[in-house]
Amino acid sequence: MSSTDYSYDDQGQFFPFFIITIVAVFTLPLTYNVLKPSSEPGATAPRIKTDFRPKHAVLIDEQKRAQKKRERKLKRGIAVVVGWAVMFFMAYLIVVTARTQTKIWNPYDILGISESATEKAIKSHYKRLSLKFHPDKVRPDPSKNITLESLNDRFVELTKAYKALTDEEIRNNYIQYGHPDGKQSFSIGIALPSFMITEGNGKFVILVYALLLGVLMPYTVGVWWYGTQALSKEKVLIESANNLFKEYDERTTEGGIITALSTGAEFKSILKGDKAESGQDKLEARILAEGEATPLAGGLTIKDRAKLEDLDGGVRRKALGLLWAYLGRVELNDQALEQAKVEVAPIAHALTQSYLAIAMAYGTVGPILNAYRTMQCLIQAVPPTASPLLQIPHFTPATVRAVEGDARTHLTVQQYMQIQEARRRSLTVGKGLLTESEYDTAMKVVKQLPRFQVEKVFFKVAGEKYITPGSLAFAVVKGRFIPPGSTNVPEVNELDLEDIDPAEDDVDAILGRKKTPAKGEAPVANDKPSQPPLAFAPYYARDYSPRWHLFLTDSKQDKMAVNVHTYTQFEKPIFDESGAPTYNMQTMKASFQTPPQAGQYTFVLNVVCDSYVGFDTKVETILTVDEASKAEEIAIEDEISEPDEDSLAGQMSMLKNGGAPPPPRRKKAVEDDDDDSDESNTEGEVDDDTSETNTDTDEE
Repeated sequence: MSSTDYSYDDQGQFFPFFIITIVAVFTLPLTYNVLKPSSEPGATAPRIKTDFRPKHAVLIDEQKRAQKKRERKLKRGIAVVVGWAVMFFMAYLIVVTARTQTKIWNPYDILGISESATEKAIKSHYKRLSLKFHPDKVRPDPSKNITLESLNDRFVELTKAYKALTDEEIRNNYIQYGHPDGKQSFSIGIALPSFMITEGNGKFVILVYALLLGVLMPYTVGVWWYGTQALSKEKVLIESANNLFKEYDERTTEGGIITALSTGAEFKSILKGDKAESGQDKLEARILAEGEATPLAGGLTIKDRAKLEDLDGGVRRKALGLLWAYLGRVELNDQALEQAKVEVAPIAHALTQSYLAIAMAYGTVGPILNAYRTMQCLIQAVPPTASPLLQIPHFTPATVRAVEGDARTHLTVQQYMQIQEARRRSLTVGKGLLTESEYDTAMKVVKQLPRFQVEKVFFKVAGEKYITPGSLAFAVVKGRFIPPGSTNVPEVNELDLEDIDPAEDDVDAILGRKKTPAKGEAPVANDKPSQPPLAFAPYYARDYSPRWHLFLTDSKQDKMAVNVHTYTQFEKPIFDESGAPTYNMQTMKASFQTPPQAGQYTFVLNVVCDSYVGFDTKVETILTVDEASKAEEIAIEDEISEPDEDSLAGQMSMLKNGGAPPPPRRKKAVEDDDDDSDESNTEGEVDDDTSETNTDTDEE
């Protein structure tokens, strides 16, 4: 009967293998997590060139550095370095440490003869060895570490080897089990040095393993799992998302959304303990004082003030006060309050994205647009009712008043830049306004802002002339990035306004893949998508990449008609290497299913930039859905021949017909008495014209 023995690695030879295995389980996934490229759109985006520095820029820069430090995953990076260092050290020990190896029992090696030796040669060789190594013939020699026991063991081993090669029964054991004594017991080596489990250390080893496997690992997994489950898709706490859901109101304004944002549980992390109450009176006195650009310094309306004062003291009221102080750029003259004011804006922006997701679920247009405007205000630190001109560096409420005069409505940045240069400079530069140097800095920044100008909007179905009920259509937006104040803007090339379908055999284009250059063919230039510069947001303590959101709304029902399609990159460069605008025609598309009935449908197409106030575009457009029979009639009249079986379109046609070749089309008969089969009968065919689509709708 076989038995199992447990042995320990007395010399610590195999302990490094154990350590490498345990460390690699944690280090390899962490390494991937640390080294994988950032998924943020703005990770490699260019920046707007300017030397403008707002007040408290040091606090803002500190917050940016802290955020980048968190994004760099410093703690995980240190853990990865330590893990790899341990694994390399263990590998070094494995290489340099001499290890005893368990050899396979081989009678030929024991006897020291060749495996081709005959039985007679084996017997003769064994006889010589027995005369030499018999315990009665050899005396123990302690100086050479030769004991009587070792001599007996050596002679027994020689005898076993001899009998394994000459005795039939013992030879069968050797052939079947690899040993003359038959089936052997096996041992399980434990890769722990014996000193760790002997001399009273066993209980400490058990304790360490209990803490590692029973406490530390479950705790780590639990923290990770709880962290993933505690956050919503928009990366805010589930508690905050629930609070925002309760605050949702279809009649809410931007100020109402800001009040709702104060319910976010994330604010507790920066307003712990005494911070929730300290400086509250001073904060509210500042934001509720008389303002220059708005009735109240923080940009609150009377209704917003009432909501603030109705709140009980605590984190929420403090957070709401700080938000209004940030939007109004109110000087608080308190280092702690100024730091908290900078910290609340990024938290509020993340919460606004969660509020936007809730608004989209309801589909009402008003809250959706207000949520986007709130994002713009948070990025630019501008109150909802204030002038968009405050986005321009060095502009103050006094400057805005001087430029706008007694106008009842605020000017957008592009309207301001349309004022004649001399007039614009005289309105902006002066005592109590901007200096010449500040004005030049402001103009330099404005002329780098990526304002998207819509040139054409139309609907289409890929590969079809007409849009029929229930088909997959696209709302196509053609436009260019034209910064405010741009001069010598080239005229629109009408060819750039077309949206050409890919060829039937262009599999890469049909499937939306990049075209692979053929052998010997140069790669396509400018094939890499172009990113807009990071948002010019000097008061916002994060680097943010602008996003353009495209969606259709039904103005009659005030509901979303086509879901939002977001663009962070574009197919052509927006600015060249010198920073000058390229005026390239860009394309944005939103896919949707057409209505089930034919007719004309009026939609409002919205193109919203979430980073700048006043850069949004609305275009009313009409979708014409034709009867399906009309498209069928045109197809028959066009007499389009079936594609070849070798083409992609031909294969698709075969699939539609159950794998059978496409049936031949019946051509029109030619009214001619002469039925000569050698003559071609193509006079009745009509060429297929796919260069234009009758569903295009010019911008109104």
